[in-house]
Amino acid sequence: MSFADMDVDTIWMNGEFVDWDDAQIHVLTHGLHYGSGVFEGVRCYETEHGPAIFRWEEHLDRLYESAKPYDMEIEFSPDELTKATVELIRRQELESCYIRPIAYYGYDSLGVSPAGCPTDVAIACWPWGKYLGEEALENGVDVMVSSWRKHASSQIPTNAKTTGLYVNSMLAGEEARRNGYVEAIVLNKEGNVAEGPGENVFLVRDGEIYTPGLAESILDGITRRSVITLAREMGYTVHDSASISRGELYTADELFFTGSAAEVTPIKSVDDTEIGTGTRGPVTEELQSAFFDCVERRVDDHDDWFYYVED
Repeated sequence: MSFADMDVDTIWMNGEFVDWDDAQIHVLTHGLHYGSGVFEGVRCYETEHGPAIFRWEEHLDRLYESAKPYDMEIEFSPDELTKATVELIRRQELESCYIRPIAYYGYDSLGVSPAGCPTDVAIACWPWGKYLGEEALENGVDVMVSSWRKHASSQIPTNAKTTGLYVNSMLAGEEARRNGYVEAIVLNKEGNVAEGPGENVFLVRDGEIYTPGLAESILDGITRRSVITLAREMGYTVHDSASISRGELYTADELFFTGSAAEVTPIKSVDDTEIGTGTRGPVTEELQSAFFDCVERRVDDHDDWFYYVED
């Protein structure tokens, strides 16, 4: 669904609420030319207690941490960004939505150095359904291993969620779609599994769960952390610092993606090789059910993971 088809009309920019169509930047904005911005993607879920933002504090923490390697000073406090986000959701009467906070070097000069450029901050919220499709949650998705590799943390900080780095993700994802797949899996420079273009990857083998560690050039996904916690509470052994070879993908019992947008999405094939029975596996299904029970507040566990808009 395009923005033109959505009933949204307001964006918060640099301390002010502005009309959606007036939320504009100069064409010579530093962040537009050099990808010098950091951002977050956050889900707000509809619950019986009203809209609830999932792990908002953790996302805000990561936003400020992402800014550090770029010497980017976000002048608004976490409390100010929280109040702006809550008011944005209320003004647009959104029961559930996707939230996009972004900070970027703005308009002043256009040398590679951002010296003198202000740090602009904006927040937008809009309705967004299932990232990889409604049917994907049950049936799983077909993926390919991309020919594009994930950059190493010695080249660009992989623990920062940086706008410019998503060119790598775009290339991998579009390569997959051109070849008839829904999504890609990206390997790191060593040839081990890193992540998807916008998701972390999990593998199930003999009832145990494996996911690449932070040293594998992955983003430390907040949904990833949440699923690891839920899995351990359910009694699963989780290896969260694993190195996974490309070959292990094809022989896995189950594979699935996690991410704020993708949530928990099964992978049914890799490079046309069927994974398990070619359907959502039992471990994935159990974890997926536990995740949605949690985020939709059908259970009381982990209430501290949520920021309730009505409060």
